[in-house]
Amino acid sequence: MNINSTLFFQAIVFLILVWFTMKFVWPPIVKALDERAQKIADGLAAADKAKSDLAAANQRVEQQLAQSRDETASLLADAERRAQAIVNEAKSRATQEAEKILAQAKSDADQQLAQARESLRDQVAVLAVKGAEQILRKEVNAGVHADLLNRLKAEL
Repeated sequence: MNINSTLFFQAIVFLILVWFTMKFVWPPIVKALDERAQKIADGLAAADKAKSDLAAANQRVEQQLAQSRDETASLLADAERRAQAIVNEAKSRATQEAEKILAQAKSDADQQLAQARESLRDQVAVLAVKGAEQILRKEVNAGVHADLLNRLKAEL
């Protein structure tokens, strides 16, 4: 056989192989590669979307944390103000109660002092009458001298 004819037949077989490959083998390979490229692109897009969603979620979490910190600080400040108000109110109540007790004690002391003076006046009047009886050794008329005793009692 001639080398030219062998080359010619090999070229024809090669062209048939190229045609067969392009017609039946190449399309599924290209389709698989396109599908793979599409999946990779979709995966990258999903990853970018997830990354942006994560960043947005982190930002929302930071905002909520800041808001909860502010609310907590506000609640603590309110609680401290309420506690201070309760303490002040308790102090004022205690002061009022102490003043009330002090006024009551002073009033009781004044009443006891007045009663003691009255009792002392009565005792002095009785002693004065007894002393006068003993000095005079005569009967003292209580009806006649009642006015005199009352004046003496008032003077004491």
